[in-house]
Amino acid sequence: MIDPELIRTEPAAVEANLGRRRRPEYLDLLRAVQRADAEWRALVRVADDLRRRRNELARQIAEARATGGPAPALADEAKALPERLREIEAGEAAARTARDAALRRLPNLLDESVPYGRDDSENVVVATWGTPGPARPDLRAHAELLERLGMADFDRAHRVSGAGFYYLFGDFVLLDLALQRFALDLLVERGFTPVAPPYLLRRAPYEGVTDLADFENVMYRVAEEDLYLIATSEHPLAALYGGEILEEEDLPIRLAGVSPCFRREIGGHGVDQKGIFRTHQFQKVEQFAYVPPEASPAMLEELRANAEEVFRRLGIPYRVVNVCTGDMGTVAAKKYDIEAWFPRQQAYREVVSCSNCTDYQARRLGIRLGKAGRPGKRVPHTLNSTAVATSRGLAVILEQYQEPDGTVTVPAVLRPYLGGKERLRPTGRRP
Repeated sequence: MIDPELIRTEPAAVEANLGRRRRPEYLDLLRAVQRADAEWRALVRVADDLRRRRNELARQIAEARATGGPAPALADEAKALPERLREIEAGEAAARTARDAALRRLPNLLDESVPYGRDDSENVVVATWGTPGPARPDLRAHAELLERLGMADFDRAHRVSGAGFYYLFGDFVLLDLALQRFALDLLVERGFTPVAPPYLLRRAPYEGVTDLADFENVMYRVAEEDLYLIATSEHPLAALYGGEILEEEDLPIRLAGVSPCFRREIGGHGVDQKGIFRTHQFQKVEQFAYVPPEASPAMLEELRANAEEVFRRLGIPYRVVNVCTGDMGTVAAKKYDIEAWFPRQQAYREVVSCSNCTDYQARRLGIRLGKAGRPGKRVPHTLNSTAVATSRGLAVILEQYQEPDGTVTVPAVLRPYLGGKERLRPTGRRP
């Protein structure tokens, strides 16, 4: 969340920044924060004055009694003061709760380099790699291709689990695992620690990671318990050090999360209706980093470069876009999307999201920086980026590498993980 002190000291700058998001309700929330914060601070001053008066009365009564003098007026005031203090403290707590509730609904402040725009159509292309392939009339939709290969069953999955799920079989399962291991090995080479996180989080840490009021509609909740299935391993990795003090000398901390991800919302029509591109359940290798505040811009570029390298080594043409204000989520201060070229669709589609969340998550989670065990006032920055979401990575491989005879060439970097196998061929049998 935004530092309350920044709202107090630079209100005009905060208001201007939030205004770039083109959502008037954020300015209403800002004003609610300011009102509640002013009330809370006023009540804190009153409570402090009452406590000082309580101590002063105790001293005056003790002095009067020591000299044998009467102190009935002082005693009456001292007797009434605790109830008055309780009332003020209750109001103080209520004002702080109201302020923090509104503060948690405010989005992160945007980086100055974020382009101004209405929606994803106004994202700005900042880099491209590879040559987009021409249209080919023989290219099949990836779902159809997988079914012809005997490596997926969407209809039976729909019957047992509903839309947005799938069965995968045989070599395609191994290809999925190969893609995960390839991305993970690349990150390990670059100093990342692999992490297998919990697949469920309690509500309290999830509210530290993101605004659940804004995100809850896309998440699966275990109704009988205070648990949510994770939408991405970013979330348990962000919550990992909640309430703790990180030693500055230990930063940066680079983590590579490996997990399934679960999302209720899949959108979808046309190419999303059947297949593995946009589903309720998928595997992902995620980059996550904790850094000192001054290091986060450089780390964002590092995470982006890692994700680009995954798709370069796979031989997939792509472009990088700087996401505009109108397409920005709540948590990120700046975000890049990497969009891979899908030759059948003759379109770039998002395969990677790479975000600098600055101090927004760490502040919500109560994470601070310190030295030699001493807490400081600085708050670390957190960053995250997809390395590869295998459902989308596999979907673009199927479009990019399918052959006219219905086979699929395995990208060279994945072959060592498949015992040297160069092609996916029809199984010729029912799974």
